[in-house]
Order: sequence, then C-alpha cells, then structure tokens
Amino acid sequence: MQPDVSFVIAAFNAERSVARAIESALTQQDVNVEVVVVDDCSGDRTVEVARSFPAELVRVVELEKNRGPGGARNAGLEAARGRWIAVLDSDDAVYPGRLARMIRRAEKSDAQIAVDNLDVVQEASGAKTTMFAPRLLEKFPELTLADFIATNLLFEKTFSFGYMKPIFERGFIEQNALRYDEALRIGEDYIFLASALAKGGRCVVDPLPGYAYHIRSGSISRVLELHHVEAMLAADAAFLREHPLDAAASAAQARRTRSLEQAASFLTLVQFLKQRAPLKAMKAALRDPMAVRHLKMPIAARLRRLGTPFHFGKALDQTG
Repeated sequence: MQPDVSFVIAAFNAERSVARAIESALTQQDVNVEVVVVDDCSGDRTVEVARSFPAELVRVVELEKNRGPGGARNAGLEAARGRWIAVLDSDDAVYPGRLARMIRRAEKSDAQIAVDNLDVVQEASGAKTTMFAPRLLEKFPELTLADFIATNLLFEKTFSFGYMKPIFERGFIEQNALRYDEALRIGEDYIFLASALAKGGRCVVDPLPGYAYHIRSGSISRVLELHHVEAMLAADAAFLREHPLDAAASAAQARRTRSLEQAASFLTLVQFLKQRAPLKAMKAALRDPMAVRHLKMPIAARLRRLGTPFHFGKALDQTG
C-alpha cells in the first residue's frame, strides 16, 4: 500500500537526535507513514541508530559521498513513495496530529503545498516558544510567491518564513522536476519552496505549530558566514533566470536582493574587524553605510576599541 506520507530525514552525525525525529514521524495519527533516512557519510552511529527501527517502516539510504543537506534531501525525494513528502531535520520533531491536519487543509483547498507554525525549542534548557504569532499567519491563508519572498529578508527578523517546513504533494514535485540546490549549505529550503511556488504550486498555511524546531549550540542555521550569503545571492540569480516573476514578486525580490547585499557588506565588515584591519573596515562601511545598521553592541564596542573615528549613531548602541 502506498504511504500517505514519506518523511525525508537528511542526517549527518545525528546519532544523538535522529531517533527522536524518527519516533515523532512514526507516531503520526490518522496517516500511513514511511520514513526515509538519508545518511550523508556520518562518522558516528547515525546509521546504526536508524537501522534499529523496523525496516518496513524506516528505510536507510547511505550516500557514498557527502552531498550536503540539499543532496541528501534529493536522494530522499528519489527514494520516497508517499503521496506527500514531509521534510524533517534530524535534530527536530513533529507533533502527532500534524500531517493529518495539514493534508486535510491542503486537499480541501486543492493545494499542492502546506506549511504550518513551529515551536522553537532551546536544546539546552528545553524552553519553548512559538516562532510566529498565530495572528500573523492568519493573515496568510494562502502563501503566494510574492508573500514568501517578502518575508525572507535577511537580518530583518530573528525568523523568516524560510524556516517553515512544508509538505509537498509528491506528484507535483515530480511533474515539475523540483530538486534542492546542492551547492547551498544554508537557504536551500527557501529556494526549493520559492521554486515550487513559481511553478504554480498553491500553498495553504496552518497557524498552529506542528513542528518542533530545536536550536542547539553551533547549529549552521544560527551561524551565518559571508560565503553563505554569496551562495544565496548566486542561487537567487539562478532562480530569477529560470522563473519569470510578476510585479509583486519582482518588487519583493528587489527588497530581498538588497537585504542579501547588505548582509554581505556587513559580514565583510565583521571579517575585517576580526582581522583587526580598521582601515579596510571603514572602507567597507563607507561603500554600504546602510549595512552598518546590522552591527550589534559587541562589534560597535570593538570599533571604538580600534580607535575608529567614525560615529555610527545612537541606533547602534540600542541594538543587541
């Protein structure tokens, strides 16, 4: 029997958390589930832990070389058999009623994609907060491409809609040959969902949290570096070459591109500060003064310690 849902779990050195992710997928209510764990050349016991579950419920794909999160998810898409695809990170979890609720909402609206709210769980303390105010998501009963792009401006908010974990109708993914960008190590989820929306996919929004997003120290999604932003700019450029945008999406994309450019300028400035190169830092700040607004208190203090004669304004001292 074809599963209702295939959970795709890309795993790399996830022996401590992958069992939690798998168990949460297997305890979904009112849907038939399979789990596909793709091991991205882990150096720990990830494969052993995943194979401890019944093989008829959890299939393990071992990659021959490390392909990153996008490549591992692509391997999972190719192995999946369910009517719907749900991406689940190896250190996260889902709540029992999530998939049944999302599928009902999508099928009622004849939608090919569904997203929901997330709970943010601090791994160290266990503290939990909801990522988006339900009132905010209620304004988006259906998420358009323009809305999605507009809510993914770097450094504007702690979390953007790019953190959402959609479910996709597998037939739609295959009909449109959608795959993750394997060159991206951060932001690959954004491009995948944007591409699905650009291909005409309808996306409904559930304001309730059904996904537990765990934050741990050192998580790549919390450590943004210059090369990540440069790769995101390149991926956006490729996206624009492939997908024509309407006026609303084009306007949103212009704002997003500017936010990425400012982020790149900011991270270049930070790089020079770390290298104790104040003259290069000042030149970087002068080239893109708006990027300086992203500076936080510790870096502003570092500028002062370096003896920089520039005054970056009161707003800097109030951030952080």
